[in-house]
Amino acid sequence: MVRPVRHRLPRPARLITLVVTLLVGCGVVLAAGTAAADGSDDAALAAAETGNDDARNDDAGNKEARNNEAHNGGDRDRDGRGNRRNQDRNGRNNNDGRNNNNDDRNDNNNNDDEFPGRDKIAEASDDDFVDIKNVEPDNDRPKNGEDASKGSFVARCGTNANNHRNSDNFMVAPGKRNGAQHVHDYVGNLSTDADSDDDSLHAAGTTCDRDNKSTFFWPVLRDTSKKGDDVDEDGGGKDGNFGEILRPRTADLRFIGNPKSKVVEMPDDLEIIMGDAKAKTNGDKNALAQWTCSGFENRITDKYPLCPSGSRLVRILEFPGCWDGKNLDSADFRSHVAFADDDGNCRDDFKVIPQLRVTLTYDRPNGRNFALDTFPDQQHDPRTDHSDFMNIAEDGVLKLMADCINSGKNC
Repeated sequence: MVRPVRHRLPRPARLITLVVTLLVGCGVVLAAGTAAADGSDDAALAAAETGNDDARNDDAGNKEARNNEAHNGGDRDRDGRGNRRNQDRNGRNNNDGRNNNNDDRNDNNNNDDEFPGRDKIAEASDDDFVDIKNVEPDNDRPKNGEDASKGSFVARCGTNANNHRNSDNFMVAPGKRNGAQHVHDYVGNLSTDADSDDDSLHAAGTTCDRDNKSTFFWPVLRDTSKKGDDVDEDGGGKDGNFGEILRPRTADLRFIGNPKSKVVEMPDDLEIIMGDAKAKTNGDKNALAQWTCSGFENRITDKYPLCPSGSRLVRILEFPGCWDGKNLDSADFRSHVAFADDDGNCRDDFKVIPQLRVTLTYDRPNGRNFALDTFPDQQHDPRTDHSDFMNIAEDGVLKLMADCINSGKNC
């Protein structure tokens, strides 16, 4: 912006005014003229400075808008998708501004209205438990065809000995602290929290072998006969999740094949969610809880199993093994992947990918003194068991996974 010229009187006019003033001896006229001229100078200077400030503000706003637009476009160009998580995060920043967004988060820390369902907190009911011996065996498995991929690939990531836990979910509630309202156990990627994005996850360390930076997480299981250390915290007691968190005795993260087909390599950055964390209120459409006891693996139930002495509690978290071949996630978190049918076939327009199956075992607390962390209004229903996974591995690891599975090897 061109700075406005100060509005002084032209030099001849100022001389004439001075001569007239001297001739009539009226000092008041001179004083008044000087004051008027000075006032005009100050007003012009103020207007000019205000204009420059406005211009600087406009330039800064336009620069930030351009940066946001470039950043959003960069995400789409980089990974070939409209990244839902980054769009949501950028949308909040564009609408509210960085400072307002931070203020909102601070407000959320002290606002129970952000965490619904706390008025419906209740313990698991007796009907949520079943004696494993009363569960009917199920040996009906799809038969392998000629092109079956019979091998497996194990990601050795430990059992969360480093106590990486929080009540966030960067997939479903990006950027929101306590977005899950229940505590998750994490293995694999060391940075997973509410603020995780593709860049931060790829840059982080991992507990897995082969430098596999994938993130695997699921709700914790608690011994409800003991007191936990988060009784007064969000995700813990404030959301109805009481008890001492149990660490799994074993965690088997195994990618398996398909009874009818070979698999293609799993794409990097693929996100998958299995089960339904709100199955108590949503119904069984997407629920996939599978509970059993060691020594009774052919007896699967969606209730908490009461295991005999010497038998461990077992959770099975099974992910879809069919992918649409294009999208790494979807608006409903499900449409880009699917389960094979009862015979093991994927839809014609879907690709067969390695299927993740997580098997967790626990030393069983006595009686009914255990329960899953849930949203408050889900009241520890065992059908709400679920898990989240994001694939972050080098091309060589993904190729090895597919080769092992297709060749019948166990790697």
